[in-house]
Amino acid sequence: MNFDVTFNDILLYLSIPFISGFVGWFTNAAAIKMMFYPIAFWGLKPFGWQGIIPAKSESIASRAVDLITEKLLKIEEQFALLDPDVVNEEMKESITNVSRNTVDLVMRSEIPSIWENVPQTLKVTIYESIEERIPVVTDRVLHDIGQNIREMLDLKKLTIDTVKQHPDLLNIIFMKCGKDEFKFIERSGLYFGFLFGMVQMVIAYFFNPWWLLPLFGILTGYLTNWLALKLIFEPKEPIYFLGMKFQGLFLQRQKTVAEEYASLITSRILTIERIFRYTLQNTGKAKLSEIFKYRISELVDETYSEINDIIGKIVDDKITQKHLNIIKNIAHFTFMAEFHICIRDAFPYAEKVFNLKNNIQQKIEELPYEDFEGLLRPAFQEDEWILIVVGAILGGCAGMFQFIILFQ
Repeated sequence: MNFDVTFNDILLYLSIPFISGFVGWFTNAAAIKMMFYPIAFWGLKPFGWQGIIPAKSESIASRAVDLITEKLLKIEEQFALLDPDVVNEEMKESITNVSRNTVDLVMRSEIPSIWENVPQTLKVTIYESIEERIPVVTDRVLHDIGQNIREMLDLKKLTIDTVKQHPDLLNIIFMKCGKDEFKFIERSGLYFGFLFGMVQMVIAYFFNPWWLLPLFGILTGYLTNWLALKLIFEPKEPIYFLGMKFQGLFLQRQKTVAEEYASLITSRILTIERIFRYTLQNTGKAKLSEIFKYRISELVDETYSEINDIIGKIVDDKITQKHLNIIKNIAHFTFMAEFHICIRDAFPYAEKVFNLKNNIQQKIEELPYEDFEGLLRPAFQEDEWILIVVGAILGGCAGMFQFIILFQ
């Protein structure tokens, strides 16, 4: 054993743990960046790279929706909270304008010359007869929507469409909810890398073939990533030892993450505007049309029965019966086109009643650790092995470079 070493030799060996710490930090930091960036594919396929989360955005979003619908949000229960009387009051002005415009459109389309000569008092009677029934129709429509909400509102499509429109959205959600964990991964690379480097330094003093530093570089890059991921999510249940608590770092922040996640989800994806838009105009449009067709037909028949005597004074009964179905069709399509605009007046009320942020936050806080892990775990599970292998490769390259610079 040769103890005849120079001061330069001592510096060389002492540098090993520090360089190993840098390699651990660098490989972990690079792995995190590779999770998120670039958002769009960079390179020429099949050669190139796209951040793992952007590349797997649809799969990750789909799994997130499964968790939301199974554990956090029962959308039919939310719609059941809406009070039709309050909704009617909120929409009263706009729905009144639509109903009057619809009556004018129908009459001018079917009996233009007669309608122009009808006294204003008679027109008002017809308007008011319909307006009196609007709250009942709205009540029935809301009930029908509530009964069919799972068919009409596809939360998975809503979420995936939103993620496609905003490719950086999942990055924002994961980076904000997992910011402490990602910082830990970076720092742990430095700490673990330094500890591995201490072992490496001792071995290198007694036995230092050319492949030793590259091998430890590979091990450092691999193990620092692997250990960091393990410590974030394990152990799931708290373990107490010598008065100290040991638990996965992410799981310890359940309440903090719950607030952040609920805020992001309800402000960026599950907004009241987007929920109603998909229910009324997107995935639920066909069913809504069916509901409106039936309820508008009821409204027209009931109104006609009441004002039949009045209508009979200005229009021949045969003409009225001939045009009744046309009237229903015009009213149906007009309300279909305008209802989603009228319902906007009730958004503040729906926002207050649904209270999505607080409800989702509370449900997340109550999740078992196994389920709570699912909020962040998908960010790592998608091609997690790639991150660890890339860390090992980068560590091996750094080790070879270290050997060439220091010992050649």
